[in-house]
Amino acid sequence: MNKTELVEKIAAGAGLSKVDAKKALDATVDAIKDALIAGDKIALVGFGTFSISERPAREGINPATKEKITIAAKKVAKFKAGAELADALN
Repeated sequence: MNKTELVEKIAAGAGLSKVDAKKALDATVDAIKDALIAGDKIALVGFGTFSISERPAREGINPATKEKITIAAKKVAKFKAGAELADALN
């Protein structure tokens, strides 16, 4: 499912126009992104939790040259499905 299809589902499910559904989706995604950038954790009961995880610097190998390289530390977004979502999938 892509963003357009998701907007259509939201519009149909909430009785909104596609324009309003797109605005709501964009606002939701922006709010989640801003919270993660600020270092907050977002917990949606029944759906899951978005959080930030830090990966330490590590050593890797360039597959083309077989040369050792240093991979920098970085922060990554993480999602852990909630119990209701996990149960619905199985």
